[in-house]
Amino acid sequence: MKINKTKYSTRTIVAWLWSHHKGCRLQAVANVVVGLVQVAFGLLGVEFLRQLTDIATGRQEGQLMVMAALYILVMTGDYLCNVCHTWLAAVLGVHSQNQMQQQFFERLLKGRWSGIERFHSGDVMNRIFGDVNDIVNLMTEVLPFIVIITVQFVASFVYLLFMDATLAYIIIVCAPIFLLLSKLYFRKMRRIVRKVKDSNSAIQSIIQESIGHKMVIKVMEMADDMVQRLDRRQSLLRWQIKTRARLSIIARTIVFIGFRGGAIAALIYGLVQVHEGVVTVGVLLAFTQLINKIQHPLLDLGRILPTLVNSLTSSERLMELEALPLEDESLLKGDVSAARALAGGVAVRFVDVSYSYTDGGRKVLDGFSHTFKPRSFTAILGATGAGKTTLLRLMLSLVEPQSGSITPRLPRSAFSYVPQGNTLFSGSIRENLRFGNRQATTTQMYEALDIACAGFVRHLPQGLDTLCGESGGGLSEGQAQRIAIARALLRPCNILLLDEATSALDVETEKQVLTNIKRHYSDITIIFVTHRLSAVDFATEQIHMERKV
Repeated sequence: MKINKTKYSTRTIVAWLWSHHKGCRLQAVANVVVGLVQVAFGLLGVEFLRQLTDIATGRQEGQLMVMAALYILVMTGDYLCNVCHTWLAAVLGVHSQNQMQQQFFERLLKGRWSGIERFHSGDVMNRIFGDVNDIVNLMTEVLPFIVIITVQFVASFVYLLFMDATLAYIIIVCAPIFLLLSKLYFRKMRRIVRKVKDSNSAIQSIIQESIGHKMVIKVMEMADDMVQRLDRRQSLLRWQIKTRARLSIIARTIVFIGFRGGAIAALIYGLVQVHEGVVTVGVLLAFTQLINKIQHPLLDLGRILPTLVNSLTSSERLMELEALPLEDESLLKGDVSAARALAGGVAVRFVDVSYSYTDGGRKVLDGFSHTFKPRSFTAILGATGAGKTTLLRLMLSLVEPQSGSITPRLPRSAFSYVPQGNTLFSGSIRENLRFGNRQATTTQMYEALDIACAGFVRHLPQGLDTLCGESGGGLSEGQAQRIAIARALLRPCNILLLDEATSALDVETEKQVLTNIKRHYSDITIIFVTHRLSAVDFATEQIHMERKV
């Protein structure tokens, strides 16, 4: 299997993680403090157990019950540390995860429209949920755990060193082998983990897209084909996971053999010391406890290496999302002079504007020029691919022209917009309408619905509080489209953009909607993209666009 090189160096990823560590810092520090207290309890437990054993065997003077009480107290403290860690994860863990998810969610919403479309929505969802969870786990659990087991290793080794230096050296003789193996393992594992994560994203994308287009799949009788497509992707994922598991098993087996060999050698050495009367049974018991406390940190590091690699790969995938450019704030605010002039109406002028969606690709617009006059009703007609929707995106500053000029650049608050297709959100009709105006009253909502020929909402059992499913589920396409028009009408604006906004309506209903809009909104500029020639009768101006070859 060929494994591609990773995009970002480990050093770059570590720097990125540090810059995003603030939201997780409280939980991470708390976990470290609790963990270090637990390490102290553990070492005290070893010492108290040694003394308790030697007192019981008569090799040391002391009060047996007092020492037993101290040992029980220490073990209780160790248990309470575990309880505290669980509580911290429950209270602070969700907050840390939510905060990071919100950060990337906001980034995606405020990023440039022309950047995010290169990622499939299923892949984006996989990154925001799965990868963010991996990063939060790394920052709040894995990294604090590494600090804790490092301290435990050093403290236990120093403790054992004072008790018996030879035994201490026997136990850690395999540490250099572990470090060398870890480095080789880390490089290979990081690359295969990226493949696994990408496959998981692809699987989620297939499922999400298939559910979203279930009707098309049913009508075209493609269900079996989509299942086979999913099966092929899942088969690839299974092979990748087997490769990852095989690599992990080989590495862990080598480490296990090395450490178990050291532990057996140390135990035999300790038994010989007891047999010769050099040490007490209590010391031997302490030896066995410390062997675990020295070797377990190294074994634990081996176990968390896959988690560490997985988290670094997740960081890389989130860094790719974060690299998406943000929108230019100046474009959102527009020209100050234009904003002031909006109250009296302002013309929007396109001069020799050209645009293509890919570098060197077909020009959707090539030298387009037109002046949209104040309070005009402009109908834009043309074949699919002629650039009608692109024209509106340019006006909204969602994309920028590669050449030519658009003046003035109005703030996005100057526009209201009805895009193509069904754009309702899951929730009530009232909640959907409030996307147009948060302060809209019930009366205003019904007025907008009446203008959009959506008076049927009045007769629904729950009226405005009627719930819609995803993309307006439970409503017909025509009903959903009219509610979307009403939503746009509620938004205070100077320019109303309608992109095939009546495509799901019959001709008579479309005429009534356009008549109502023209009557009630004669003081704003209306730009209407349509394929229907019947809509031209309502226009004061027409633009006929042709598809560029």
